[in-house]
Amino acid sequence: MKFFKKEKYKIGLALGSGSARGLAHIGVLKALKENNITIDMIAGSSIGALIGAYFAKYQDIRGLEEITLNMEFKKLIRLADPNFFLLSKGFIRGKKVEEFLEIILEDIDFKDLKIPFFVVSTDIETGEEVIINTGSVVKAVRASISLPVVFTPVVFEDKFLIDGGVANPIPIDILRKKGMNYIIASNVSRKLKRYSKSNIKNNDFAGGVNPNFKKINDSLAGLINENKDLFNNSINFIKNLSGTNKKQINNERLELPSIFDVIASTIFIMEQQISQLKLKDADLIITPDVQDIALFEFYRAKEAIMEGYQKAMEIIRNKDFE
Repeated sequence: MKFFKKEKYKIGLALGSGSARGLAHIGVLKALKENNITIDMIAGSSIGALIGAYFAKYQDIRGLEEITLNMEFKKLIRLADPNFFLLSKGFIRGKKVEEFLEIILEDIDFKDLKIPFFVVSTDIETGEEVIINTGSVVKAVRASISLPVVFTPVVFEDKFLIDGGVANPIPIDILRKKGMNYIIASNVSRKLKRYSKSNIKNNDFAGGVNPNFKKINDSLAGLINENKDLFNNSINFIKNLSGTNKKQINNERLELPSIFDVIASTIFIMEQQISQLKLKDADLIITPDVQDIALFEFYRAKEAIMEGYQKAMEIIRNKDFE
């Protein structure tokens, strides 16, 4: 294949929203890196904002891949800090998640990133997209991943911000407006299908942690332990709340979507419609086949990353870059 001539192309990379499916972006970035395709600018929405931030800081994705594959995702849920007093604002306050982001990104400022980077979030009151590229990267990413109802909105200046995927699930247009003349889009939007219970697989990524990431894992363990009592209380609360109707549902043999499935499907409908319009302006579209990965199935990181890598390599090999 031929490689990009830098005097001809200014390459922008748009990383779309998609929760756990977005881990495929890691594989896409691996493939781009291996093929010496230099990214001049990145724009990310939701999970794409998190992965984009890491790459914009390090110009490499191997560290985040290793963290992701070695993490025990069953324990990660304990970082949720339930918001019982303001339940109508969102189930999770997100303070622990923000602390976790600080471990990964070290709360770097946008101006110190190695690659220009733009984060997309959504103004809950106007529905308009909010583009962030100044100040704390962690604060911006925290706003962009704030899934409606699940997380409380983030206060940013005079706005209340939620998940970037609601307004702009794959921010191609931002890169075009910023002067990029070749846009690569990593698209993990999900096609809706009839609801069925997920085929839960065991996490087979257990094992030794690379010493280079021991500090991060130790910090994560500390956050989890600090939040242990609150987590246990929240589990008991949910069990008591749901116990009343459990027998009735079992008797009727219903397989109803959970509240999170309903929330996810609602967002997926919006994302799918908007993404199809946005993708028309991309020069190269990489769409990993991660349709069957559900909202919070982050433990399926290995297959998501591999699918992203393989799909990107396939497309790059067949593309004649001049």
